[in-house]
Amino acid sequence: MTAPSTRRSGLRPTLRLRLTLLNGVLLVGAGAILLLLAWLLVRDALAPAADLRPGTEVVLDDGTRLDADQWEDQLLAAAKWQLLVKGLLALLAVSVVGVVGAYLVAGRALRPLHQVTTTARHLGETTLDQRIGYAGTDDEVAELANTFDAMLDRIAAAFESQKRFVANASHELRTPLAVMRTEIDVTLADDTADVAEFRRMGAVVRDASERANGLVDALLVLARTEAQSGGGLDRRVETDLAGGAARALSAMRREIERIKVRVKTDLADAPVVGDPGLLDRLAGNLVENAVRYNHLHGTIWVSTGSDGVHSRLVVRNTGFEVDQADVPGLFEPFRRGGRERTGARGSGLGLSIVRAVCGAHGGTVDVIAQAGGGLEVTVTLPAAGAPIAATTDGRA
Repeated sequence: MTAPSTRRSGLRPTLRLRLTLLNGVLLVGAGAILLLLAWLLVRDALAPAADLRPGTEVVLDDGTRLDADQWEDQLLAAAKWQLLVKGLLALLAVSVVGVVGAYLVAGRALRPLHQVTTTARHLGETTLDQRIGYAGTDDEVAELANTFDAMLDRIAAAFESQKRFVANASHELRTPLAVMRTEIDVTLADDTADVAEFRRMGAVVRDASERANGLVDALLVLARTEAQSGGGLDRRVETDLAGGAARALSAMRREIERIKVRVKTDLADAPVVGDPGLLDRLAGNLVENAVRYNHLHGTIWVSTGSDGVHSRLVVRNTGFEVDQADVPGLFEPFRRGGRERTGARGSGLGLSIVRAVCGAHGGTVDVIAQAGGGLEVTVTLPAAGAPIAATTDGRA
């Protein structure tokens, strides 16, 4: 797909033409001023008869006798005429050369702008790899070309990320739908299926539908939170991260008991101002990840606190080992710490939502891979009463 051409026929007030005209006006103006000054200097300085006695005559080469004053007038008139004619010819020549030179120099200087225009006109889904690659003088035009190339890099990266996101979301949604379709088809094709078999099929379909519903809900939360990161929160209510952490632990109580995870807490007051629903989701995702990516008889540490300027929520867990170099990738949607999509529980959107919520509340999230396995995730938000500046930067 290419952008429609905006080129119009006829003479247009292009930047090149305007620069050329400006240069021409300046040259003609400067030349005219110099010619006028020369005219005035000749008029005032050329007065040879001023030092002669009145009535003095001047004898020319041809023997003609002229009064000194008359001879001076003729000399001055001839000098003015010569100055005018030769000055105008010189001004015309300088103006023509200057305008043509300015047109050529402006065209060469603005060539990268035409490259920017051509590249932008041909940009499309399949041509995002095109770049200007300006290699000229390090000036403002080079800065513009390099900025445009950097913008294309960001757009291409965002486009690829979006394509991966759509593909992964499609895969995640297709899996539970395929499970439901398969269970229904197999059960209906079995003529000997009894009530117990239909109940088993119903349980499988219910679990698959809950998984699909949870994924859709997570996608909606992520989209809503990322939208608020740029335009401000819809709700600003004073709440406490300690309460959200406690509610998250309570919601995961059965899973904690099932895998016999030890929980150690230090929940001091951590007041913040923001959307309580999103902040509860943040704490819930961190605790849920700490439980689901733990091992049998593992440990979870959850602590909150505030220094008056920032409020913090720290969730640390034991579990499988993660390389610190792989930590930034955990914030990408559908990444599960080395286990992507198949064979892992959850939607893979937990840390993506955490980063988006932190950005919407003007905070940051830091993740440190623990020696021996597990992660330590620290969420830092402005404390209640401190200024809140929305940002989309979540550090890893």
